[in-house]
Order: sequence, then C-alpha cells, then structure tokens
Amino acid sequence: MYKVLIVLHDGDDYIRMNKVFVENMPVAGQYIIHSDGLPYYVEEVTSFVGYVSSKGATTILVVHPAPKDAPVNNLYGMDIERDMDDSNND
Repeated sequence: MYKVLIVLHDGDDYIRMNKVFVENMPVAGQYIIHSDGLPYYVEEVTSFVGYVSSKGATTILVVHPAPKDAPVNNLYGMDIERDMDDSNND
C-alpha cells in the first residue's frame, strides 16, 4: 500500500484534496476513481526520494476531473463495495 496526497489542478490553482492509500501506484495519463466516487485524470505523479514523512505520504498525485464525455464516466452507478469487493463471493 502506498499513501499518496491527491492535489486537484483546477485552472491555475492547485488544491489539496486528501491523503489516501492505493494498492497500485497510478501513472500519468490514467483515470482513477477517487473516494468521492468521481473519476479523475492523473496529470502528474511526483514521488519523494530519500524523504520520510511522519504522515506517511510518499507521493503527490496531481489530478483534474475527467471530462464529462470520457468513457470512465460510464462507471457511475457502481457500488464499489458491492461490485468490486471479493468478500461477497459473487
């Protein structure tokens, strides 16, 4: 697990969103579904080399909202716990 800081790039502003754990490190150009349930496009991935954070974050992900016509938006309506969790043995 990696602890990352999500930063929203909105126009000329960069807005700190939150820290989350990810199992696989996203790469630039990839879409992610954030904990708010919305898809975001990963613009940049910046890792700290040789830096140990007391908060545990080692990477900054710079994202912007996915365009409304992006195919990833077809995922709306998914219930992540129901549809992605293996514990329900579907």
